Amino acid sequence: MPGNLHVRNLDDELISRLKIRAARHGRSAEAEHREILRQALANEDGSDFDDLAAELRKLTASRKQTPSEALLREGRDER
Repeated sequence: MPGNLHVRNLDDELISRLKIRAARHGRSAEAEHREILRQALANEDGSDFDDLAAELRKLTASRKQTPSEALLREGRDER
């Protein structure tokens, strides 16, 4: 069931930018507002930090890793 959402007290500049963005995308300001909300909330799947960290470790497993202490030492030695 579709619902309604009313947003009050928006800055005039923000409203103007929303209308310009909507025109660029060929949508009404209301449709653009819905799309912005949809995109902003689409990535919120409830994953916690440990799951996201494990995913990042999998993605970077084949890359060469430099220990942070080596990078710190290198930075200090350059001074």
